[in-house]
Amino acid sequence: MGSDDEMAVDAPVESSQGRIYTPGPNAVDVSPQNDGGVLKEIIKEGIGDETPMPGNRVYVHYVGTFTDGTKFDSSRDRGKPFEFNIGKGSVIKAWDIGVATMKKGEIAVFTCKPEYAYGKAGSLPKIPPDSTLIFEIECIKWRGEDLSVKKDGGIIRYQIVAGEGNTTPNEGAYVEVHLVGKHEGRVFEERDVSFVLGEGCESAIVEGLERAIEKFKKGEKSRIVLQPKYAFKEQGVPEWNIPPNAVVEYEVELKNFEKAKESWELDSDEKLAEAEVLKEKGTEYFKKGKYGLAVKQYKKVVKFLEFEAGYDDDKDQERKTLLLAGHLNTAMCHLKLKDFIEAREQCSKALEIDPKNVKGLFRRGQAYLELGEPELAKTDFQQVLTLEPNNKAAANHIVLCNAKIKEQKEKEKKIYANMFDKFAYIDKQKEEAERRNQPDVMKTLGEWGKEERGDRELSDFEKENPNIVMLSGSGEFKNM
Repeated sequence: MGSDDEMAVDAPVESSQGRIYTPGPNAVDVSPQNDGGVLKEIIKEGIGDETPMPGNRVYVHYVGTFTDGTKFDSSRDRGKPFEFNIGKGSVIKAWDIGVATMKKGEIAVFTCKPEYAYGKAGSLPKIPPDSTLIFEIECIKWRGEDLSVKKDGGIIRYQIVAGEGNTTPNEGAYVEVHLVGKHEGRVFEERDVSFVLGEGCESAIVEGLERAIEKFKKGEKSRIVLQPKYAFKEQGVPEWNIPPNAVVEYEVELKNFEKAKESWELDSDEKLAEAEVLKEKGTEYFKKGKYGLAVKQYKKVVKFLEFEAGYDDDKDQERKTLLLAGHLNTAMCHLKLKDFIEAREQCSKALEIDPKNVKGLFRRGQAYLELGEPELAKTDFQQVLTLEPNNKAAANHIVLCNAKIKEQKEKEKKIYANMFDKFAYIDKQKEEAERRNQPDVMKTLGEWGKEERGDRELSDFEKENPNIVMLSGSGEFKNM
């Protein structure tokens, strides 16, 4: 139920094309206002109890006709199902309403009044103004809404109960949820939990679940299917009997949430205060070795202050100090996480603020060294020594850089030596091949005088020495 698997369905019933369609006694008004705008008559029952929910990707076949039976469009004629995200306004209103009532494999005929179709304007040239339309629709299948950033199918939502309002939690929001985790139909956890969105790992909330909750509205209840990389990855959870690389699902209800304030909602002084709190929070996470959480806090410091202006001298210096710390501490976290490219970039941003910052130079040197750039690393460490002549760590790293530089040069020397040897060998092979293609001189010497000899018979000497026949036209030996 609710999977993406293809399902076999019987052939559709005969289309209404060629006759005027009149809704039968079993037709039901499915329009929200019960105004007769969308009438549904089931031709073939579907299976199960589930119907597609807002955001689901639905696959259907359809035949569209006017009330006189004239066909104006058909996916069957094109031989390919039509697909759309239900409830997103990408199709006419009647479809969003009607298809949401269908089960898998169901075939139904919908009579759609103009205000639920193309209205007074129509959709020329096919649909005239104020047209009532008849659609025979087969609901083939649907899949949940893909909430993953890369749209790789790793986080799929099947909405059970729609939420209220239009707001959703942001990173840093305080959320209260009830969740039920399942693996192959077996419940492995059920609990109420409150946590700060973005720091869910502190409450044993997996990455994919956090990303999904960011899309929830208050009161929403949905089933979330998570691929391994968004759940328990290759480790699994032995104490819950969840094997490595397992697909799991959660039924989640967002009971309540309180959004975190965005930077634009704060005035300048509030941004400074919030940045200080975030820096301290990041430092606490760093001390505990939770570098992924720490880096989130430090990046928020940068986000709050990076483009802020209008401070007086003292406040602006405070802003620069906090911003510098944000970049430097972010760089340190990335070094711990072995993300050396990002560490280098954060150090460079810090050095734009303070070109003589020892921590920025030293940490960038470390990043360069790990990225295989000892020459650039050495330059940074040398600048550290210029600023702090007694800095032993920088001196020790220069020794490492020199060793790496020497090692690289030796490798290059070997590579070039092998390259030259290879080229020399190739040239030698070519020369030998060319030599083999040359005629054998000793075998063909006797033929050289043939043209000069003409039809003259060979002398006894020539017969005895066929390979050195070198006679002039008169039969005399050439001057050799």
